Amino acid sequence: MDLEARSLQPNVKTMLLAKLREYKSDLNNLKSEVKRIASGNINPDARDQLLESGMADALMASTNQRSRLMMTTERLNQSSDRIRDSRRTMLETEELGVSILQDLHSQRQALLHANNTLHGVDDNIGKSKRILTAMSRRMNRNKWIIGIIIAVLIITIAAVLYFKRVK
Repeated sequence: MDLEARSLQPNVKTMLLAKLREYKSDLNNLKSEVKRIASGNINPDARDQLLESGMADALMASTNQRSRLMMTTERLNQSSDRIRDSRRTMLETEELGVSILQDLHSQRQALLHANNTLHGVDDNIGKSKRILTAMSRRMNRNKWIIGIIIAVLIITIAAVLYFKRVK
């Protein structure tokens, strides 16, 4: 890294070399601390205190994680229950929809049958009207014929009576 930083432009080079020196000093400090800890020169009370604080932090973290996990599990269970309820509602709605469609189908069939029956009745009423109109015309014609026959008979009777009296 040192060689790379020296090969760059001067304005960037000074900044990078300063950072590099800082990192080297941090690395040397850390190495010496690791050697000191590894050599066992640390007193036992400080070591126990470090371990206990780490355990307390681990226990606290574990408790926090456990409580978050329990809350998440509870929310997941509630979501699962809501999904089951939604699915049950969906199935009930689907059954209701199927039932309504079946009712509508049977009502449609009834309406089609009534429509066909109505057309049949309408045809029969049309035929009946034509027959009644024809009967009415015949009746009127027959009345006129009977009226003419009666008039001819009356005229004939009157003529016969008139000729009998005149003679």
